[in-house]
Amino acid sequence: MPLTYDIVREQLATFLTEDVGTGDLTDSILTPRRVVGTFTAKTAGVVAGITLPAFLCRILETDDLVYQPAVADGEMVAAGTTLATITGDVAHLLKIERTALNLMQRMSGIATATQQAVAALNDPTIQILDTRKTAPGLRLFDKYAVRCGGGVNHRMGLFDLAMLKDNHLATITDLPAAVQILRTAIGPSKRIEVEVRTLNELQAAIAANVDIIMFDNQTPETVAYWATLTPSNIQTEASGGITLSNLPQFRGSNVTAISLGYLTNTVVNMDISFNLIHSADN
Repeated sequence: MPLTYDIVREQLATFLTEDVGTGDLTDSILTPRRVVGTFTAKTAGVVAGITLPAFLCRILETDDLVYQPAVADGEMVAAGTTLATITGDVAHLLKIERTALNLMQRMSGIATATQQAVAALNDPTIQILDTRKTAPGLRLFDKYAVRCGGGVNHRMGLFDLAMLKDNHLATITDLPAAVQILRTAIGPSKRIEVEVRTLNELQAAIAANVDIIMFDNQTPETVAYWATLTPSNIQTEASGGITLSNLPQFRGSNVTAISLGYLTNTVVNMDISFNLIHSADN
């Protein structure tokens, strides 16, 4: 699902208000003039969030801003690539500059990390998933960025997939019975996932006939073995302790997916600059 203006307008308006507040204190020295600004990639990477400056322009409710993206979300670009240009009054450009850069840099960093993970795994039969380890207020943006990098979104929150993790399991004595109660409560349209750390827990999850079983913090060899024990109607997921360096070891492990918290939890921003290059009136 793309990030449309209607979906993110309210959050973007909040982000812009956070930065601008009651007004930019430097406005008094800015002579009204139309200028051209450029967004430029200073490092190579995968672009995400290229539409957001246009949305921020709309929030300012001014007709003088013209935004022209030069690349698309999901596109790999080299350092020095012009990502977009924007023309308008200098005061308006400077109001959206930082909010746009903060989001585009973070999102492009996430997209780049996701693309690197997909390439390192190099197994089209296994999906790369994100997690809920996102910055508060940025989940829609973070998860969209994962998709731009070739990954797939795990659940959006607690409301769209029921996941029984270690803290849940510590309170459950009969997993199949608990799963049956849960299915009755949430209905047939919502899936149930259970995290397992031992062979006994795996067997209990299989007996409960859950929809997804997560193999938590297991070696590639154990993941591959447990995948052979799991019926084909149950999807499998490996998670925990998996990094870019050891991802290739999970190639061919026959799990449905691998979830990586670091994609959104340890973000290295892509370096993107914004510079005013000349007057639009000249």
